[in-house]
Amino acid sequence: MQIDRLVAFHKTLGDQNRIQIISMLRHGPLHGQAIAGKLGLTPATVSYHVTRLREIDVIYQRRDKNTIYFHLNEKKLAYMAEAILRIGGDDAMNKQQVDWTEKQKVIRNFFSKDGRLQTIPAQRKKKLIILEHMVDRLEFGKKYPEKDINAFIKQFHDDYATIRREWIMCHFMQRNDGIYELNPKEMWLI
Repeated sequence: MQIDRLVAFHKTLGDQNRIQIISMLRHGPLHGQAIAGKLGLTPATVSYHVTRLREIDVIYQRRDKNTIYFHLNEKKLAYMAEAILRIGGDDAMNKQQVDWTEKQKVIRNFFSKDGRLQTIPAQRKKKLIILEHMVDRLEFGKKYPEKDINAFIKQFHDDYATIRREWIMCHFMQRNDGIYELNPKEMWLI
């Protein structure tokens, strides 16, 4: 899971009215007027909060004739709420365990003698190995502007955008306003 999505989830839930709406929907679906009446909010305010909750997929809506009822997506809420505990965890879905010999074999197969990446592997496990091999040359605690990261990646492969995106998706790095920084190794998926 991308850290950006996890942060957006927690930011969205960081509002008392949204927590109250979720709590009310645990007991069953409600329409906007009912939510507004119970919370003492205007229908427009309820609509705003419900829209924000729908954006993170913890609420969905169903129409019954002329009335829209809001339902709690409990599975999604539970999954997202527990996601923070899974970051950098060793569960089989997230973390790939690879021994040193296997890593060396993949590196030899995908990198040429001059250190260039010949192709980006399609297989997830091999892709994580090559991504780690490249990102290991960056410094922890250092902030890299995007142009520096692009130049760094170009020494390995011309498709810097894909590799940069994969580093973010696999939690090797984080990006904030065009500045890249390595995450702690415990967060990496390998």
